[in-house]
Amino acid sequence: MFLRQDAIASLVVESLHRGAELGHYELASFVVMANHVHVLLLPKVPPSRLLKALKGCTAHEANRLLGRCGEPFWQRESYDHWVRDEREWGRIEFYIENNPVKAGLVARAEDYRWSSRWKPPGVGTNADTARMSACATVPGADA
Repeated sequence: MFLRQDAIASLVVESLHRGAELGHYELASFVVMANHVHVLLLPKVPPSRLLKALKGCTAHEANRLLGRCGEPFWQRESYDHWVRDEREWGRIEFYIENNPVKAGLVARAEDYRWSSRWKPPGVGTNADTARMSACATVPGADA
């Protein structure tokens, strides 16, 4: 449940945006829940390398923030799925963005801070709010 902590959730969000900025994928939608993360993206590098780099970087930094050393942060397995058409893409995007609503955490997807749908009061987008110390998701980097 480490993802429940603001600093850890922020790290994951920042890293997702950083990977997109580096051109490793096009980031569509995401949500960081208390014990899991959903991400919909279009990879531009092999997904296995992308995931290894993203999980490795965030695990290292999260463990540093938590004062842990050498302990696993992410579960070993991940679920990935190739989206076959626009209809399926839309269904998955809706599922991801509405996960916090379905879990009863917020009334509207836009109100959940750790989501691609988050809209802070008076701000049009959350893209500029979480860029402080993102890990670079370098394809092929050791996790």
